[in-house]
Amino acid sequence: MDEVSLESLAREFSTPLYVYSARQIKNNFLEYMRAFEDMNVLICYALKANYNGHILKMISSMGGGADVVSGGELYMALRAGINPEKIVFAGVGKTRDEIKEAVNRGICFLNIESAQELEVIEEIASNSEKAARISFRINPDIDPQTHPSISTGLKENKFGIFPDEAMELYRRAAKMKNVEIKGVHVHVGSQITSSGPILEAAREACVFTDKLKSEGIEISYVDIGGGLGINYEGANPPSPAQLAEEIGRVFKGRKETLVLEPGRSIVGEAGVLLTEINYVKKVPGKNFVIVDAGFNDLVRPSMYGSYHRIIPVEKGGEKIVADVVGPVCESSDFLAESREVEGIKKGNILAVMEAGAYGFSMASNYNSRTRPAEVVIDDGRGTLIRRRETPEDLVDTEV
Repeated sequence: MDEVSLESLAREFSTPLYVYSARQIKNNFLEYMRAFEDMNVLICYALKANYNGHILKMISSMGGGADVVSGGELYMALRAGINPEKIVFAGVGKTRDEIKEAVNRGICFLNIESAQELEVIEEIASNSEKAARISFRINPDIDPQTHPSISTGLKENKFGIFPDEAMELYRRAAKMKNVEIKGVHVHVGSQITSSGPILEAAREACVFTDKLKSEGIEISYVDIGGGLGINYEGANPPSPAQLAEEIGRVFKGRKETLVLEPGRSIVGEAGVLLTEINYVKKVPGKNFVIVDAGFNDLVRPSMYGSYHRIIPVEKGGEKIVADVVGPVCESSDFLAESREVEGIKKGNILAVMEAGAYGFSMASNYNSRTRPAEVVIDDGRGTLIRRRETPEDLVDTEV
């Protein structure tokens, strides 16, 4: 990766190990910046994809904002130096403490997802004697054509408010003393591999914005979310430039700032998970390649049936059809099933590709397993940006 031996990094820092390319992360973000440079745009990186502080500082240094969904992510974004006025906060279950912190920090806006949330925000803003900047997340009932578990814009999903109710809530919010209406928000899903659902959501957001304006409710931001996919298994998602060309036609002549929330498309293909083969187990009719990374390190294959390419980073070993499985005591602990894999030999290192998004950020300590270290490659060398957890870390918060 970027002229640095992954095998040497695995030997130096041990495995399992996440490795990221700083060059690719920067290039991916700048690709968005260049693609939308002719539009009034705010690019808010989605922290849920990967929240490592080193990566967030890179995003901040390039002028990026943040899409956060928890108080922890808000803390991470601010810690990395991201301007509060470039932070948007979504999520159906914001706590009172999270809302209070966001209001006090003066973030760009909170994306409201229910009538009761509006009431809580108004109360907190009144007590804080500060204006809460808000947007409402509209559920447009658009099929994102992705995995059901990462669909967010269908009527059966928990996210957002249906347009008719949202209109009433905007009218109510417009009369509130301590609430400042800033935007309209839509987000239909993740790992979207065609521009159609995103464009449909953008059009719906613009139509809704114009209805608000006709009632004298001014809108400064139209937030169309993120969700652009990457090439896990032969997918061919549109590039930011292609997306910008199509969205540009939708937003032509509009004065609102366009907000984008890319996450996976910034970091997904820029990261790999390195894992060592502990054992090769052959039973009648089945082969198992047992590695030291489990679903506590990368849960996507077990959780979503997701496909990640697995390739050897050193020579030697055989090519077999096998399940690549981890050490966790669950039958669903696998990285690949019935896959033809190469370089299979005890002690060899494998690279699980396209693991930069929703890898470490979804990792856990199940089976009391410590989470992996993280390394970034920049300027021709690998640097540790998160140390490996120790057993002592597992009990640090016990009292």
